[in-house]
Amino acid sequence: MTALPAILHEPIQALLDEGDKLFDKGKFDAALLKYEEARALLPSDLSRWEASTWVLTAIGDACFLMGDMERAQQALATAVECPEGADNAFVQLRLGQAEYELGRLEQAGVALNLAYAHGGEEVFEDEDAKYRACVKAAA
Repeated sequence: MTALPAILHEPIQALLDEGDKLFDKGKFDAALLKYEEARALLPSDLSRWEASTWVLTAIGDACFLMGDMERAQQALATAVECPEGADNAFVQLRLGQAEYELGRLEQAGVALNLAYAHGGEEVFEDEDAKYRACVKAAA
């Protein structure tokens, strides 16, 4: 894992912070625009940078909550390839949920089981019970 130089890290973090404020207000479209601006600043080798994990997870989460499952799945599947993404319970949860909603139940089961392995029951606490049931079915 490599940290971005400050000249990139600072503006990316500022855009993430702006996006998070909008996200917290339920303004997912506006938040997504900020997250996409942050993504545009990332170097092309996304899998090398910890910041890629944060940015892609934010994009995936916003897309998931907006109902754009294909785009959510793409962002989160890429986040899994970035530093600490594969071991992040939230990343795996959202990826599994997107896969589930796309009807890809086998892939959903894999990701949701990883979410459970890394975060336990707690990661499913505020989520629809169908996702936790998918873990049981895949086990």
